[in-house]
Amino acid sequence: MADPTPVIDDLCAESDELDRLVAGLSPEQWVLLTPAAGWTVAHQIAHLAWTDRSSLLAVTDQDAFAREVEKALTEPGDFVDNAAREGAVLPPERLLADWRAGREALENALRAAPERARFPWYGPPMSTASMATARLMETWAHGLDVADALGAVRPPTDRLRHVVRLGIRTRDFAFGVHGLPTPFEQFRVELTAPSGGLWTYGPEDATDRVTGPALDFCLLVTQRAHRADLALTADGPDADRWLDIAQAFAGPPGGGREPKGDTAR
Repeated sequence: MADPTPVIDDLCAESDELDRLVAGLSPEQWVLLTPAAGWTVAHQIAHLAWTDRSSLLAVTDQDAFAREVEKALTEPGDFVDNAAREGAVLPPERLLADWRAGREALENALRAAPERARFPWYGPPMSTASMATARLMETWAHGLDVADALGAVRPPTDRLRHVVRLGIRTRDFAFGVHGLPTPFEQFRVELTAPSGGLWTYGPEDATDRVTGPALDFCLLVTQRAHRADLALTADGPDADRWLDIAQAFAGPPGGGREPKGDTAR
C-alpha cells in the first residue's frame, strides 16, 4: 500500500501557499468576484474550510458524516453553495482562523489514520492517500480562482502529479456520471511536468492516447479551463470523448468554463 505521507505533505504545502496569498488581503479584496459565478474570494476559502470539515468528519466520525450526506440530499445542487455562502459572511479573520484550524485537524487525522483505512465520501469511498489527493486537487483549483480574482500568478509545481493521477483514476467515473459506457481498454497518457520531465501512465501500446502539458490536463479535469483553450491532444475516439467530459471531482457534471479563444492561457 502506498505511503500517504508524500501527498499529505504536498497538501500542506499547497494550502500554505494559498494561505500566504490571502492572509494580508483587505476587506475589499475578500469580496472580489472570482471566475466561479457568484463566488467571491471569501466564498472560495469558505468552501475549502467546509470541505475540510466534511473530510475530517469522514475520517473521524463516519456516523456524523452520514448525517451530513443525508442533509445534502435534502437540498441537491444547493448544499455546496449554501455552505460557501454561510462561511463567506464571516469576518475575514474568523474565516481564516476556521480554515486554518480545520486544515490542521484534518492533517493530523490523516497522518494518524490506520493503514488500509477507507473513508466514505459523496462519491466512492477513499483511502487516506486518496482523501489527501482530493483535498490537494480542490485546494489547487480553488486557489487558481482566488489568484485570478486578485490578478496574481501561481506558478505550477510538480505537486500537480497528484491531480494528474486523480484525473486519470476518475476516468471511468466521468463516463459513468454522463451516462456513457466505460471504455474497456486503458488509455496511454503522456504529460510534460512543470519541471520539464515526462509523466507517463497506461500501456505504451494503447490505442487511445492523451498528450500535452500536465498543467493543461489539471486545468481540464478540474474544469478550470475549456478544452479548446488547452494544448492537449487526444488520439482515438474514446480519449477524444474523455477530454470533453473529464472531471476529477465527485458529484454531477460541472458546467465548466467558457472557451476564451485567442486569450487561451
